[in-house]
Amino acid sequence: MATRRDFIKKTGIAGTGLAFSQLSPGIITNRKAEKVKLACIGIGFRGGEIIKELDKTGLAEIVALCDIDMGAKHTQEIAAKFPNAKQFQDFRKMFDSMGNQIEAVSIGIPDFAHFVVAMHAMALGKHVYVEKPMARTFHESELMMKAAKKYPKVVTQMGNQGHSEANYFQFKAWKEAGIIKDVTKITAHMNSARRWHGWDTNISRYPEAQPIPATLDWNTWHMNTMYHDFNEKYHYGNWRCWYDFGMGALGDWGAHILDTAHQFLDLGLPTEVNALKLEGHNDYFFPMSSTLLFRFPERKGMPAVDVTWYDGVNNQPPLPEGYGLSELDPNIPVAAGQKVKEAKLNPGKIIYSKDLIFKGGSHGSTLSIIPKEKALEMQSKLPVVPQSPSNHFKNFLLACQGEEKTRSPFEIAGPLCQVFSLGVLAQRMNTKLLFDRNTKTITNNAFANALLTGLPPRKGWEDYYKV
Repeated sequence: MATRRDFIKKTGIAGTGLAFSQLSPGIITNRKAEKVKLACIGIGFRGGEIIKELDKTGLAEIVALCDIDMGAKHTQEIAAKFPNAKQFQDFRKMFDSMGNQIEAVSIGIPDFAHFVVAMHAMALGKHVYVEKPMARTFHESELMMKAAKKYPKVVTQMGNQGHSEANYFQFKAWKEAGIIKDVTKITAHMNSARRWHGWDTNISRYPEAQPIPATLDWNTWHMNTMYHDFNEKYHYGNWRCWYDFGMGALGDWGAHILDTAHQFLDLGLPTEVNALKLEGHNDYFFPMSSTLLFRFPERKGMPAVDVTWYDGVNNQPPLPEGYGLSELDPNIPVAAGQKVKEAKLNPGKIIYSKDLIFKGGSHGSTLSIIPKEKALEMQSKLPVVPQSPSNHFKNFLLACQGEEKTRSPFEIAGPLCQVFSLGVLAQRMNTKLLFDRNTKTITNNAFANALLTGLPPRKGWEDYYKV
């Protein structure tokens, strides 16, 4: 059996000066009264908001801060808030220096970089909270799930925060009570403006190189991903719209809209993904608008389900009679320093079952039965929904202390993120993909099947892909 020491040797982490004498032989076991010693990787924008929420629980001691641009304006607030935390620009050097002083990490960095940091932390026995999506490619999510099984004492949590709020407990209770049953169709929609909506859709190459900011370690920013010359259209959240770095609106919002349906309806992986509409399709960044159809087969006595995803400002789905107003969840967190603005149709979902139609929003928003007349008829049959004992951040830290189990561990979040990876491939290839759930392969397109793994990692990062 491979050991942590084997992993360190294979990955070449030892080349960074990682001292084995500083590593804990396993996970430090907390007593309930002790705070979790937390290292935070990515401290600006969303990463900074995650740190604030973890700190707010009173269960964490922030012992280290790491960001590839510690001298930037957007990282100064968190750096000043935790003056006693040691600061680093490279997560590998942080682990080298801190060793067994770290029990858990938060990862609030671009999608493409989640994988290597999470894999490194798990190999060292550190608990992992990683922002959604878990990873950018299908294969990376697969390896993260495999690593979580290999290190069973490591606590994992993906940061789809609504998965610890009212939506989670209501969906679970309604499913168990038979209120949500015989679901055949789900419409999911995210029609708010995105960063790329104002860009030239006729793009035929990557942006021109610009001077790299003096405080920014642009090389390390790429980690395992192919190097690109610096341009502001990649940085400060803009990375999300490029196929090489992000997962578009689907990867950004899917985990806040489809998470409970995916888990409690046991959807697993689809058998087909079809790009029905792609407005502004190109080889570099995500379309202006997308309509994607995911087909899921019959499962454990439940009927097959078609999930249709709509994104783009004007690419709105048909709404059922009695839909009513579209409400924006006021608890949606800040993204890239800005609150989500009201749209013509706010992010959400419509769930169609044999007898009922459910209307829902995103994140922690609860479902309602439509139309109102049907809701009134069902009122006496609805079960009592328990209150959440802990929000997503507290849930993670309590799990680190052995008091709770995380609600979005990699075993649950991984297949959900793989669904999004398949959707992204359909967007990128502009085609229908047929998927074999047993072999986890695309059967009708060899090139798309190769993209499940993605491009080979940069030199020096290859061994993170060996579990």
